[in-house]
Amino acid sequence: MLLKDREEMISKLTGVQSSKKSYYNELKVMVEELKKKNMQLEVINEVNRSFNIDMSIDEMLKNIFEKLKVFFPLERISLSLYEHDKLTLTNVYPPNSLYFPIGFVFPKKDSLYWQAIESSQKIFYQMNNDLHYFIEKKAYQSLGIQSALVIPLVSKEAAIGLLSIGSKKINHFDESDLAFFQQLSDQIAVCIENVRLYHKVLTAKKEWEETFRAVSDMMFITDLEGNILKSNDSAKEYFKTDLIGQNIHKLLEIDKKEATQEKYLSVKENIIDEFHLKNHVFEFRSFPIFNRSHEVYSYIIYIIDITEKRKMEAQLIQSGKLAAIGEMAAGIAHELNSPLTAILGNSQLLLRSFKQDDRSYKLLSDIYLCGKRCKSIIQNLLTFSRQDEYVFEECSINEAVEQVLGIFSDQFKQQNIIIQQELAEHIDHVKGNIQQIGQIILNLLINAKDALEEKNIPKKIIKIETKEIIEDNKKWITLSITDNGIGIQNQHLQEIFNPFFTTKSPGKGTGLGLSVSLGIAETHGGTIVVNSKYGEGSEFILKLPVRHE
Repeated sequence: MLLKDREEMISKLTGVQSSKKSYYNELKVMVEELKKKNMQLEVINEVNRSFNIDMSIDEMLKNIFEKLKVFFPLERISLSLYEHDKLTLTNVYPPNSLYFPIGFVFPKKDSLYWQAIESSQKIFYQMNNDLHYFIEKKAYQSLGIQSALVIPLVSKEAAIGLLSIGSKKINHFDESDLAFFQQLSDQIAVCIENVRLYHKVLTAKKEWEETFRAVSDMMFITDLEGNILKSNDSAKEYFKTDLIGQNIHKLLEIDKKEATQEKYLSVKENIIDEFHLKNHVFEFRSFPIFNRSHEVYSYIIYIIDITEKRKMEAQLIQSGKLAAIGEMAAGIAHELNSPLTAILGNSQLLLRSFKQDDRSYKLLSDIYLCGKRCKSIIQNLLTFSRQDEYVFEECSINEAVEQVLGIFSDQFKQQNIIIQQELAEHIDHVKGNIQQIGQIILNLLINAKDALEEKNIPKKIIKIETKEIIEDNKKWITLSITDNGIGIQNQHLQEIFNPFFTTKSPGKGTGLGLSVSLGIAETHGGTIVVNSKYGEGSEFILKLPVRHE
């Protein structure tokens, strides 16, 4: 017997050949199991990756299906979401395996899917041994599905959806397969819940940003030093420059010394203050933002333009004053009219009894003229304070000047202030309210008087001039009031028309006169211009358009 034959014989007798065959079979099965395990890990990883890269659920289902198909005879995979007590079909792959349309809401009655949702248990459904009617059965029959694994998606002990895996064969899943599908469904549930939370946060963030951007008032977010991190559209529109990185104190021209004293940024409380910028009055509101450790890490700055509000308040205060003057004037007129009538009447009767060259005639004439002047002053005061009648009509600015001086000229004379008048004759009329124009003239005269009081000079002069000018092909009537008083400092010229801004000492001014005057001028279609040099004097020019022909 040859050596080769002997080895074969020994191999057969000892069973070595048989054990080799068994070993290779087992090895093959083990390799298949490892491949299956690797595939399962890949599928789980695919679900995790789908959230990380913001992959769509349709694409995620497609990738899962293609990997599962290698080891399981699958024909269809679908996803339904449970929300607000509704179970809705949201995703199906392949797309041609649709029976119910996307968005179909499953009825609770006779529904296999609802049975899984309500029981929170997976269901392995087979067509050949099913004696019950389910609405899903129509779909399975139409698509040729013989078996389906229905697994509820559970997150935080609450069902959020359903995963359905269908096959045209009767699948036989072992315990490890079912454990894998359970793990897969749990991972999909986590993924969907994370996507929901992510989109919820994203939506909230977007809504906050849209609200922040659309607020009509200026808003900023700053760091602890006041450097701007974010600003809304209103702030960008107002400043017309890139605001990121700029310091809020410098931008708003807030005194740095005040800012460092926590006047505008405080870690303890909300701050509300007012400041002036570019002829406007703003309300400054600062709100500290705290982290989880209750430490301030930034601020929300809210800037509100309250110029119109302050002007309205100023108008109301001024109107209240004028109403009080009017009430007082009415009382005075009532009390004085009777004796004045007697004085004027009796003096006229007595004048008839004397000749003009008689000394008594001159004395009686003085009494009569003084009586008339008193009556004129009372009438002017009543006219000036009648602020409830804002009727616009043709009026003369020269007449408004005369009315005001008729009441207050003596006060200026008593303070040794010389009033110089250069009123243009035959000046055109303006369309307006003479009482309101008179109010502007009075406010400007009072400011001129106060400026002269602050300067020690022998000759104090207020010059009043009216004239017509042509500007931008438009005819204007101007009234200028010029004084040789203390003047206005350059840094205050941009702020003097702001409500409640005043350079006068406490008790001497409210800061309302110029603000109210400018408001009235603008109501008449005009404006007020100021020219001033500190230490030399000021000129205020009221410009009003000529009445329309």
